Amino acid sequence: MSYTKEDLVQYRLEKSANSLEEAKTLAEIKHWDTVANRLYYSCFYAVTAYFAHQDIKAITHTGIKSAFHQSLIKTGLLSIELGKLYNDLFNKRQEADYKDFASFEAEVIEPLIDEVEVFIEKIEELI
Repeated sequence: MSYTKEDLVQYRLEKSANSLEEAKTLAEIKHWDTVANRLYYSCFYAVTAYFAHQDIKAITHTGIKSAFHQSLIKTGLLSIELGKLYNDLFNKRQEADYKDFASFEAEVIEPLIDEVEVFIEKIEELI
């Protein structure tokens, strides 16, 4: 079966929405490190949906972060604050997943849920 660009965009937006729901569910049981991971991936999938829509090619997480800043932040399509949020989530995901003895608390991660919802809405508006 072959897929269209629109299929890919929709698939990635659904992955974004699912990751956000997973983050909310994990927040209920206070798994903050994993919430950070799922919040990052929610943004990541939304960004890659936008890239698919715009035919922007980027492969690695670092490459996608760089292309995100070039195509969405530096152009003014998204605010600097949303660029900082993406960077923060990227770093928190790296720390939670790979750094020994790293652990996040509710007061650090929980407020990011609402910010990620805004991030996703803005990406969807651009698509």
